[in-house]
Amino acid sequence: MLYREVPKNGDELSILGFGAMRLPTKEDGSIDENTATDMIRYSIDNGVNYVDTAWPYHMGESEPFLAHALEDGYREKVKLATKQPQWIVKKPEDMDRFLNAQLEKLNTDHIDYYLIHSLVKSSWENVRDLGVREFLDRAKADGRIVNAGFSYHGTPEDFAPMVDAYDWDFCQIQYNFLDENIQAGTEGLEYAASKGLGVIIMEPLRGGNLADPVPDEVMDIWNEAEVERSPVEWALRWVWNHPEVTVVLSGMSEPAHVEENLRIADEGVANSMTEEELELVRKVAEKYGELMPIDCTGCRYCMPCPEGVDIPACFDTYNNLYMFGDEDRLRMMYAAKLGGILRGSDTNFASQCVQCGQCLDACPQNIPIPEMLEKVAQEFEGPDLEERMAFAKQLFSDERC
Repeated sequence: MLYREVPKNGDELSILGFGAMRLPTKEDGSIDENTATDMIRYSIDNGVNYVDTAWPYHMGESEPFLAHALEDGYREKVKLATKQPQWIVKKPEDMDRFLNAQLEKLNTDHIDYYLIHSLVKSSWENVRDLGVREFLDRAKADGRIVNAGFSYHGTPEDFAPMVDAYDWDFCQIQYNFLDENIQAGTEGLEYAASKGLGVIIMEPLRGGNLADPVPDEVMDIWNEAEVERSPVEWALRWVWNHPEVTVVLSGMSEPAHVEENLRIADEGVANSMTEEELELVRKVAEKYGELMPIDCTGCRYCMPCPEGVDIPACFDTYNNLYMFGDEDRLRMMYAAKLGGILRGSDTNFASQCVQCGQCLDACPQNIPIPEMLEKVAQEFEGPDLEERMAFAKQLFSDERC
């Protein structure tokens, strides 16, 4: 296992982290605790020392599961990360209430890496105004948390101001070879690192979509390489090639994933890919772009929409559905994110478009945006939308405190 240092505290973290969001499950959807425990302990025995979870993972069962999985001395071998469910923080005292509940669920007296979960500009402003910075200072001072960070799902232009808004120790961003310009992107990765933050990477495989199934047109490009590697290895090696990256999280859901990722991590050296290899990855990224039904680059020149539609997010969800499938998860995330549940904001649905046309002149890709938003609405806003929103509210609620 290779390790990289967090600049602010000197921690040597394994470049592969275990993400406890996609643990193996039984037929009834509950965590397969025996298999999952074996996977986590095997990972730790082979050098992984960063384990990540959050309040809503596995319908709230991920945190208490980890309390058991990390028994028998394993808790002392890892840095444990979990996250504040900021979307249900309504008053200042909620922050302490949720943290104390998480300490109890995880059966620990401290969280090594505590994140404010899933921030965008509006949700940051909400928790900021409720005193989150003071809360973090207090929780660090009394030892309940060691390092303070945030996970980010906002726009590129809002990332640097959020980095500068508090003396963070680390941050967590989505990053893979398709998302160099999405959310924080490469520019944000480099900015956070320049400020001394450890950078934890989520979705290096875009929720597993870069692993399987791979379109034939993409596989043909991978097969051009002189060195044979799986799509998973190409994707992970590309992320680790960036020296600014500290840890790459993988949501491993079966033992074979653990074996493969541990093997790849042994060679995840920064700046180790050749220019020819990097060009091959660029070709794959371009091919995925060609396969997207909506040619949206996420530049956000079309924003803000006067009716509140998050146009790039709508198009990204639609593209993911047609490129990768994973229909159930995408429909749920459309309801949770665009429905304002995770963002603590008003709804941003495609159906809110009134075809004013303001976005058309701004789009450098000349996308017929109102027409495409109609297709998004038809795909994701059927008669079951209210049911999905109700389920999302339950999933991301505070009922487990």
